[in-house]
Amino acid sequence: MNRSTNRMKITSISLLITVLLLTGSFTLFAQPAANAYPDSLAYFNKLLSPPEMKEDLRVFYTIRQQVNSGLYIYRTKKQIDSLYGWANKAVSKPLLVKDFYKIILQLTDFEGSVHNYTEPSTGFMNALKKQPTFFPYPLTYINGAIIFDGKHPEIPAGSRIRSMNGRIDKEMLPAFYKYFPADGFTQTEKRSASVEQLAGWRYFIEYGATKVFKIDYQPPGSAKWKSIEIPAVSFAEQEANKKNRYSAPVADKLNYKLQAPYSFEMIRPDAGLLNLRWFGFAGGSGDPAFQPYVLFLDSVFRLLEQKQIPNLVIDIRNNPGGSDPLFEQPVMYLTDKSFKENLETRIIFDPSNVPFENYFWGVSTTERMDSAGLAAGKAFLNDYFEPFKEGRSRQQEKYNPVYYPKSPGFKGKLYLLINENVASAASHFASLVKAYARNVTIVGVETVGGYYVHNGHVSTVYELPNSAIKTKFSVVYVVQDAPELPDQPKGRGVLPHYEIWPQLDDFLKQRDTQLEFVLKLIEKK
Repeated sequence: MNRSTNRMKITSISLLITVLLLTGSFTLFAQPAANAYPDSLAYFNKLLSPPEMKEDLRVFYTIRQQVNSGLYIYRTKKQIDSLYGWANKAVSKPLLVKDFYKIILQLTDFEGSVHNYTEPSTGFMNALKKQPTFFPYPLTYINGAIIFDGKHPEIPAGSRIRSMNGRIDKEMLPAFYKYFPADGFTQTEKRSASVEQLAGWRYFIEYGATKVFKIDYQPPGSAKWKSIEIPAVSFAEQEANKKNRYSAPVADKLNYKLQAPYSFEMIRPDAGLLNLRWFGFAGGSGDPAFQPYVLFLDSVFRLLEQKQIPNLVIDIRNNPGGSDPLFEQPVMYLTDKSFKENLETRIIFDPSNVPFENYFWGVSTTERMDSAGLAAGKAFLNDYFEPFKEGRSRQQEKYNPVYYPKSPGFKGKLYLLINENVASAASHFASLVKAYARNVTIVGVETVGGYYVHNGHVSTVYELPNSAIKTKFSVVYVVQDAPELPDQPKGRGVLPHYEIWPQLDDFLKQRDTQLEFVLKLIEKK
């Protein structure tokens, strides 16, 4: 240790003693953040005073009321006001940023929009990811349980983890639901994400840093429980271990980051499989990547017609969404009816100005928008929406065209594979398929994106003044072209005709439960 470091420590201790004598124990708690190095986690996870948090809450709520058109879709104003009343009482004493962040999370989750996303400051996240406080191995959700999905010399893949650092799974997992907002009242993604994202950075937010994870686990096929301590690792090491997950032969095929955005194969002589992994590979019809996609789809449906293939499986599992008009393109080959992307869209602010520009960050939490980007964004809003009138501005009709059936249309038996991670444009695609496709059977798990409505199209990110917490939400309320169906209650995602979750036996055999179920349906037919 060099002399300058020693002097720094002596100065810090002297200052701490002086402040303690002057102000008492409250400052003892605040002091570590004040003396932390500028790039340390303690520096960003500072102690916030009640006035600072109340100001952040006021700014946060004002922005939501005047910018977020989906604020009162699933909740009444009375319900929203009541929750903010609770939040204001909860900040009556100083809190660390991470604890205030958990309050903000509950506010955003309560609204009911999958496009809501909130995270601590960029500095906080960068500093946290450097800490050796992450669980090393991937986990997966099966039948309500935490299942070990890694490769470890003592813990077999498929083992059930009952507790982690003394916390029982059934009590621990619901605490993570607030991190994963869903459209309406949907719970499916919350269940699986609470397991699969359990031991990432969110674990630190909930329970603080840990150097060791003590877990109780039960190997598959065993009646005995065992315990083991596993040293924590850095975020980079955890990410590297995900590449070696036991379920990779199945899971990697559904990973849009590892697979082509679209592909086709014959999975049996009488059935084709169209994989639609992501609708975000092109920014619109003017994007150079759009036309090859249109030609690809045409070639697939021509092949199905020429070979008289009676069955088509479309797999959109884990598709996070993307851009219009990409997701409408396949639907035109599956229906006899015309349709639109939406029946109505609106924002609740004047599109000629970016509201609360002094708090505006951009459209992504990872990069702050510069002046050129802001100018382009304003030009886009002015072009995309009609003039502001009576408290709202509607989408220009030219951006909501009618889509007509295409030839050659597929007239055989259609199967759509969905799961709880299907969101945004992908769940909108599933909604259109359920509403308009010929002879369709949907298999899998309820989507996190809604069937009838959602907030989407345009994302905004705002940064709160004191905590530097960033909150992201979509400003456009969208009423989808989704006719009412008896098996589609309001406030829910697209519901399958057959609810099929992955099963442990299939996991152990590295077999795709949901696809296998579809193949059995085809076989029976």
